[in-house]
Amino acid sequence: MVVHGPEIFDSGEVRWLIDRIKPSRTIVAGVMARTAAEESRIPVEFWCEPPSSVISRIPDPVFLANHGKTAESGQIFGDIVASRLPGRGLVQVECSSRTVFVWGAAPRALASALSHLTGFTLKEAASTYRMVPGERTIRGCIPGEPVYVNGLIIGRATADTVVLRTTDRYGIEPVSGIIPKVHGIEKIVRQGSLDLTTAWCKSGSIRSALPKEGERAVRTGRVIVIDHCGHEIYQRVKSGCCGILSIGDDTTAVCGHICAHRGIPVLGIVDGDRDTIVSEAFPSGSVVLHTVSERDDDIGAELAPMAGEHPVVWDEWVDLVIGTLGDRVRVVVDTRVKRDAVR
Repeated sequence: MVVHGPEIFDSGEVRWLIDRIKPSRTIVAGVMARTAAEESRIPVEFWCEPPSSVISRIPDPVFLANHGKTAESGQIFGDIVASRLPGRGLVQVECSSRTVFVWGAAPRALASALSHLTGFTLKEAASTYRMVPGERTIRGCIPGEPVYVNGLIIGRATADTVVLRTTDRYGIEPVSGIIPKVHGIEKIVRQGSLDLTTAWCKSGSIRSALPKEGERAVRTGRVIVIDHCGHEIYQRVKSGCCGILSIGDDTTAVCGHICAHRGIPVLGIVDGDRDTIVSEAFPSGSVVLHTVSERDDDIGAELAPMAGEHPVVWDEWVDLVIGTLGDRVRVVVDTRVKRDAVR
């Protein structure tokens, strides 16, 4: 069973599916899905790859388990994954609509067995999703919600379908259905060439549930820098990490949310352009600094060399950073206060 998204863990459906189906392996694809899975303490495997890549490397029988934000978006997601498995098809257990989809040439016997075990409706479907070179269509959007490309917010949806395309001049530009966030698009451009056909694109909040807070991890170790790429956190944070320097409002929110259950504190540098993509939570020892007149990018770049590869005492290092920046920043979150009050 390949599981996608945090909602299916937060709702308890993964545990229910495991009890009903008893899969030989349960593999998690996705950053927030991994966070929700770790919090649930359900024994699973973690693959840092999109669901289609995971499924393509596993022989049948294999199926995708998902819980979309709506029944429509759940089916749309299955359509996209199926389109990337040409000739193979996909069996999708979609919990939002209680449906087992049989996409293309996927084994109907597997789908029928899953339908019987879960009581979900069996439905055959044909993928209609088509990739256009240099262009990307994001369906199932809700007007007003953020739109992401490779973990960066590049605007807010104004329709149920957003169309983007790459250009030689601007790197990426909106075609329709979106109010662009210029600063977000600039960050995409700075990352270099972009293939929209393979980029991670989505809309909506990353996770609606609050994270569970774990015990404080090590207090001495390396500081990891996460610069506007919160979706890469699991690839970057290794053993011996005592804290994270996060640059950017939404990146800081994501890092705090993901690290809460691991007890890894965050020093966040923000400038006030947060899009509220995830519920805010910070583990003990975390501090968030709001810039007074500068961009978080600039102060973050200045601080990054202070992290380095050498071990530091986290609380002392945070005090050093705050002292170095002085009145250029103001403290807006400080969970050290709560820690000291307990003492």
